[in-house]
Parts: sequence; C-alpha cells; structure tokens
Amino acid sequence: MSRQLPFIDPQPDRAILAYGALGLPLAFAALPIYVHVPKLYVDHLGLSITAVGATLLVVRVLDGVTDPLIGWANDRWLARKRWVGFALPWLAIGMLALLAPPASAGLGWLAGALALVTFAWSAASIAYHAWGAELAVETHVRTRVSASREGFALVGVMLAAALPGMLADDEPAGLRALAWSFVPVLVLCALCTLSFGLRSPACAPSGPAAGVFTGLRAALAVRAFRRLLLVFAANGIAAAIPSVTVLFYVSDVLRAPAQSGLFLVLYFAAAAASLPLWVAIARRCGKRRAWAAAMVLAMTAFLWAATLGAGDLVAFALICIVSGAALGADLAVPPAMLADLLARDRAADGQVSAGASAGACFGWWAFVTKANLALAAGLALPLLGWLGYTPGTDAAGPLAALAMVYAVLPVVLKAGALALLLRAHDLEPEGG
Repeated sequence: MSRQLPFIDPQPDRAILAYGALGLPLAFAALPIYVHVPKLYVDHLGLSITAVGATLLVVRVLDGVTDPLIGWANDRWLARKRWVGFALPWLAIGMLALLAPPASAGLGWLAGALALVTFAWSAASIAYHAWGAELAVETHVRTRVSASREGFALVGVMLAAALPGMLADDEPAGLRALAWSFVPVLVLCALCTLSFGLRSPACAPSGPAAGVFTGLRAALAVRAFRRLLLVFAANGIAAAIPSVTVLFYVSDVLRAPAQSGLFLVLYFAAAAASLPLWVAIARRCGKRRAWAAAMVLAMTAFLWAATLGAGDLVAFALICIVSGAALGADLAVPPAMLADLLARDRAADGQVSAGASAGACFGWWAFVTKANLALAAGLALPLLGWLGYTPGTDAAGPLAALAMVYAVLPVVLKAGALALLLRAHDLEPEGG
C-alpha cells in the first residue's frame, strides 16, 4: 500500500479551521443517540425499556466490532474525502429516521435507523480522522489540526444538548426539529471542510492489498501504537464513568437536578476554551507531558468532587470548569500523538508502510472509544446497584457510594493511565 506525502496548504490557518468544521455535525449527531433516543422510544412510542436497551446494546456492539473493518476498507478503497462524501448523505437520512420516527415505529425501525446512523457516522468519522492524521508533516501543526476538529465537535455537542428544548416545548417535537436542523448544518460544514480544508493525499491506495485480518494485525503490531491505545483506553474509561453517572450525582448528591444542563454547558465550554492553551503547552513541553498534566488536573478536580454535598453548587461549577479544561487535552492531544506515530512510520521516499495505515489505526481507535462507553456503563451502573444506590435515595450510605463511583473510581483509573503514559517514552517524537 502506498500514499503520497500530504499536501501542505499555503494558508494553513484558514484551511485547518475549515478542516475542523466537519467535527461539529459529527459530534452533533453522536449526542442524541446516547442521551435522547432511549427516552424517545420508551416514553413517547411505548416500547419496552428492556427491549430498547437490548437493541441499543446489540447495535452498539456490532458498530464497535465493525469499526476496525471500516478502517481497513478505508485504507484499501477510495480517497479519504470520497469516503466522507459517500457516508454523509446516509447519516442525514438515518438521523431523520431515528429522531423523527412515525407513530407506528417499533423495534425494527429503531434497529434499522440506529444501524444506518452508526454505520454512516463511523465511515465518515474514521475517514475524517485518518485524513486529519495525514495532513501535516510538522508535529505542532498536527496538534492544531486535532484541536480544530475537537473544538468544532464541542460546539456541536453543546448545540445538540441545547436545541431540543429551544426548538419546541415537548421532547418529540424538539427532537424532530433537531433532526431537520441537522441537515443544513451538515451540508454547510461538509461543504466548508471538503472545499476549503487542507487537501488530502490525491492518490488512491495502490499495490497488493493485505487481507483484512492481516491489515488489522499489522496496525496492532506497532508497539508504540499498542501502548498509546492502552493509555487511551484506560484514560477513556476513567473519563466515561463520570459521563454515565453525572446526572445521578447532580440530582441526588448535590440535590440540584434543574442545574444539570448548566453544569454540562460549563464543562463542554471549558473544554472548548482550553484547546488553544493545550496546543501551546504541547508545543512548549511536548504532547506526552501536556496530556499527563491534564490527567493530574482532572484527578485533582474529581477528588474535590468526592467531598461535596447538597447545595455545593458553586464548588461543583468550578469543578466542571477545571475538569472540562482537562477534557480539552483528552480530546486534542491523543489523536495528534497518533498522527505523530503514523508520520514517524513514513519512509523517506514518501511511502507509508502497511503497519502504519491510518484507516486501520483509527478504526481501532474508534472501537476503543465506543468500548470505553460500554465498559463504563457496564462497570459503574451495576456497581452502584451492588452498593445499594437507587435513584432518588437520600440515605447517607448509598449517596456516599455514588460519590465514590462518580469521583474516586475515575481517579484510580486515571492514575493507572498516567502511570502507563509516563513510562511510554517512545510516544514522544523528536521536537515534541
């Protein structure tokens, strides 16, 4: 397999910004799947919560398993932009079907719409991330490319969280309006990225294509990639546990369910605002040290959260800002480190070895990202039940258990990720 060396745009600032624009609708599409879809199909379409949960789990597992295969195919057929262009119309159709279903929609409709959305999202996202990894030959530019994409993604998350309540008074109408508003947002951002973003390699893959399992094994055979993936997984599970449990924590520990939306906005806004800072820190101190500093910052914030109680809203708002700032590094730095590893594996003649295929690597990356969410839910929620917590309780013991799972368990996992990162000296390229 071969690819030409990436093209460097003569006006990289504007082109990097244009490349990042597609991150907005991709993040916009991801949030409703996990936040709104279960309630919509259970409360408003009358489906069984058990059946909806099982359907979501089955589709999510199949989606995660196919991600590495999509990444392998992405390296073998079509250029990155063509993959993105192919997937986005199906994503728009799937979002309309999923969020604006007919009154007669059942489990079959849910499964089909969800499968279409997740497949199209994965195909577009993996190609988009792999394209970003191939855009620049200079390590600090790769950090800026990643930060641009994740900054737009955070804006997309905040829009998706806020718009349903702003567009309509009831949830089904709000989600229907959200789905229809998604289409023009997707079109505008896609045109911006595909027309004005940094140019991707022009050539299609050539040469003998490795088999699917050979190609996927080849990516995992790169020792540095395995180590980075392990750190990413450990840190990702630590970050996902608070995401799964935060609404319970705000409602029952802080006794402020009405403030949940405000806290989420503070968290994601702080992450977006921190991105330029993490780019500067990574340039000055190196990506590995920047990510390590962010882990320490997040651990400090969550240990503080373990001490809070009812009414400590100002303190928790500050925790949201601090932990959100740490999230900015989690979003921007690891993909840039992966791009560095891929660039390091390029031969001097401009060829890329099969072991460093960007599509295969980002396929595994997407798989781990989704596995993190599944493992966090599978670990945290049963643990809370085993410790005696039920939503709405005011008993001291179960509330203390909730605080420990929300705040202390992520610190333990993040400490493990930090230890792995500090030992992985081979993840830092020359020059940071």
